[in-house]
Amino acid sequence: MSGVGEKASGSTKTPADFLKSIRGKPVVVKLNSGVDYRGNLACLDGYMNIAMEQTEEYVNGQLKNKYGDAFIRGNNVLYISTVKMPVADGA
Repeated sequence: MSGVGEKASGSTKTPADFLKSIRGKPVVVKLNSGVDYRGNLACLDGYMNIAMEQTEEYVNGQLKNKYGDAFIRGNNVLYISTVKMPVADGA
């Protein structure tokens, strides 16, 4: 039974570690209402209140608004995801 439930690597990454590592990077924040906000994660707190920069609002996949800065109250957040940057052709 040795090894059951153990991580293959020696280090364990927590959700807090993940959130610290994506600060300043492009993210997608999905709200409980289904609206997406895409922009750079400026900061967040223990209540999941989020400050974003260069924010775009998407409703049903359609761009609706652009904001310089946006503040999202944490109780509305369904999830935060990193954005995969597209690779340029010829790179």
